[in-house]
Formats: sequence, C-alpha cells, structure tokens
Amino acid sequence: MSIKSKKDLELVLSQLKGFAQSSFLLEQYSTPSSIAAEWIWSMALRGEATGKIILDAACGPGILGLGLLLMGAKKVFFVDKDPLAMQMSMENYNSIKEEYEISPAEFVLTDISQFSHPVDIVVQNPPFGTKLKHADRAFLVKAFEIAPLIYSMHKYSTESFVTAMARDHDFKITEAWRFEFPIKAAFKFHEKPVRFIDVGLWRLEKIKF
Repeated sequence: MSIKSKKDLELVLSQLKGFAQSSFLLEQYSTPSSIAAEWIWSMALRGEATGKIILDAACGPGILGLGLLLMGAKKVFFVDKDPLAMQMSMENYNSIKEEYEISPAEFVLTDISQFSHPVDIVVQNPPFGTKLKHADRAFLVKAFEIAPLIYSMHKYSTESFVTAMARDHDFKITEAWRFEFPIKAAFKFHEKPVRFIDVGLWRLEKIKF
C-alpha cells in the first residue's frame, strides 16, 4: 500500500491511537490528523520527507514522525520523556509497519535536552508553555543545535518569542501557518467538550553565511 494523496495520509493518521492518559503538566494534546496531514504533505511537496533523517521531538503518540515515514523519510527518531507516550508511539509504529513499507525508527525515552544526534530536520509540537512558562524554549534550543531546518508549533500569541529565538540562533523564518487547534476535554476542570487554541507553525531555516 502507498499514500497517494493528502486525504489518504489524513485517513491513516486519524486511525492511530492517541494519548491513553494525558499529562496536565506536560500539556499532552495529540496533533489533529487534519493539521498533521497538511503539515507533512507540505513538507513532502518541498522534498523534505523522502530520504531525510528526522527528529520528532515531544513525539507523544508519534503522529508527525509516522506521517513522515509514510512519505518516505529515511529514519525518524521519536523522542519523549513520558514512558506512556513512548509506548503508544511504538505501538502506532508497529501497527503502521504491518500495512506499509516504512523505514526504521528509533525510540528514545529522554528529556529533549539529552538528545544530541544530528538530523536533517526537526518537527515538533512541544508543550505550549501554558503550565510551565516557556516550556517550549528547550525544544527550540535543542532543534537549533542539531538541525538546519525546523518545523515548530507554538501558541500564535508567542510569535515574537519564536522570532527572537530564531534571530538569536542565526535562523530565519521562511514560512508560517496558522491553525485553530482543537483540544478535547481531558481533565475534570474542562468545561467544554472541545475548545480551540490559536496556534502557529513556523518553518525555520539556518542562515548560511
């Protein structure tokens, strides 16, 4: 079997398992399959999937990394510090592998600060920093260290923070997308079944001198 369209990709990703039990402190919310498919399809059209070595940071259930493997990535590192999330990511990988020919993956249970393997591209939907201020900063810093190209999702209201971080690390923002990110009620204090967060996805590229 093969993925022939963005719609095909979204359908496959929608069938993956999400968080069995979300962590409030880690702000664990699965990237919706519609947003993930648009994100990954855009990368594939740019030639940023096939043959690439990619890090899926704060991978959760692994939807981004698995989508990129389906689009021909050479290898994906799935990194998360939550054992339950890592287990779910591994289960999703094994499930996909039963139906599709995909490349190897490496699952690394660690804090992002401890990961040091150089990669071609980093994709990440880290904690938005709502519970721990600037929790997403460590993910950007690490991404700047190990890759020349980064796709990073953050609350849209933190655009100036992302811009400043990119500038300080000699990266430039080449494109940005804006999404209404649906978050389903996962905790008792959530009053609505679904609420929407205004998020941005930034493509950051290393400046060549």
